[in-house]
Amino acid sequence: MNRKKKMNDAYNKKLKKHNDKLRIINKPKYISKADREKMALAEQQEQE
Repeated sequence: MNRKKKMNDAYNKKLKKHNDKLRIINKPKYISKADREKMALAEQQEQE
């Protein structure tokens, strides 16, 4: 029984990792504070 459990655990672990990689990430990419300030300045200059 232990051998089957170990094999199933290893298989399920690989399957979980594979599914995590396929999951689409909707979270926006992090933009640093300095980059946000640069973008804000660029938008202000375009509007003027």
